[in-house]
Amino acid sequence: MTVAPRKDASAMESEVREKIHLEILKRTGAYHANDHVLLPSGQHTTEYIEKTLVTTEPSFTEGLGAVIAKHFAPWPVDVVLSTGPAALILSHCVARAHPSRPVVVYGMKGMASGKRRVTLPVEFQRLIREGTKVLVVEDLVSTGATLELLIDLVEQMGAHVVGVGCLWRRTSVELNGKPVFSLVSRDFPTYSPEDCPLCRRGVPLNEEFVRRRNQRRPPSVQEKRGS
Repeated sequence: MTVAPRKDASAMESEVREKIHLEILKRTGAYHANDHVLLPSGQHTTEYIEKTLVTTEPSFTEGLGAVIAKHFAPWPVDVVLSTGPAALILSHCVARAHPSRPVVVYGMKGMASGKRRVTLPVEFQRLIREGTKVLVVEDLVSTGATLELLIDLVEQMGAHVVGVGCLWRRTSVELNGKPVFSLVSRDFPTYSPEDCPLCRRGVPLNEEFVRRRNQRRPPSVQEKRGS
C-alpha cells in the first residue's frame, strides 16, 4: 500500500490562505470560473478576472493590501510603484500598511513604434533615483511583460526593486529573478478557437467581457445653461 506524502505545515497554510483570498475575489464579482469565456486576445478559457472589479470593495482591498505589506515588511521600502492607475488603489493600501511609510507613484503604459513601453510621469521621476528601494505592486500578472519593462526602467534610474507584490499571478510567470509574492498563484489554460474543447462540446461562448471592453464610453453630460 502506497502512502501519499503529507504536506508540510507551511504548504498547507499557504494553500488555505490562497483559498481564502480566492473566495474574497469571488465575493467582489471579479473572478469568474466554470465558464466558456472569450478573451480580448481571441483565445478561449474557463476562468476570467475582471480587473475593474478587484478593488471595488474598500475593506477587502485594505485587507489584501495589508497582507502584501506584511510579507514585505522586513524589506525597507521608499516607494511603492504600480504599473498604472488601475493598480493605484491596491498600491495605496500596501503603502499605508507598510512600516516604512513609503510614498506611492505609478507608471504609464503605452505603445511606441508598435512596441509596448512604460514611462514615469515627470513629477515622479525625482522620487526614484540612485539607491531608492522600490516595491512594485500589480493587481493581476498574466504574462509579466509590462512588469519586466517597469523593473528595467527603475533599475536604469539607479533604484533597486526589492520585490513584486500582486493579487493574482499565473504560476509560470517569473520576473527577472525578483521576489514575487502573490495572494493567488494559479494557472488556467487558454485555447485557440480551433483547439477549444468547450467549443467541441458545444458549450455556449460568453462574449460579455469583450463586449464590455469594446463598448464606447457614454457621452458626457454637459452643464445646461439657464436662460
